[in-house]
Amino acid sequence: MYKKSYNKNSIINTVEKDFKKIAIPIIDIGDSIKMSIMIQEGNKQRIQTVEGVIISKHKSQLSTTITVRKTLQNIGVERVYLIHSPLVKSIKVMRKAKVRRAKLYYLRSRSGKATRLKTKFN
Repeated sequence: MYKKSYNKNSIINTVEKDFKKIAIPIIDIGDSIKMSIMIQEGNKQRIQTVEGVIISKHKSQLSTTITVRKTLQNIGVERVYLIHSPLVKSIKVMRKAKVRRAKLYYLRSRSGKATRLKTKFN
């Protein structure tokens, strides 16, 4: 009999399709976002909101990640989040910014008003 051969990438894509989130807003570099994330503390779960600016984005199908930067008490805090993770409950774009780079790592060396980005108007 003729044995049907499958392409490895097509098998991976069919498996990932079940876990991929559909209702994600279009997010770009420089956007200020507000995310709701499920946090587990002991045996309790709660939802925590995180606000910040997206300084980088790594596109890789199901394992797409964004790096969110915020400043707390004059200390810069960055964290990488998986967009399609079941722990990420919602993502809301608060403000879009006009940027000319793919990665905004230069914001790390700035503080105060120098970290502001120009707002994008449609």
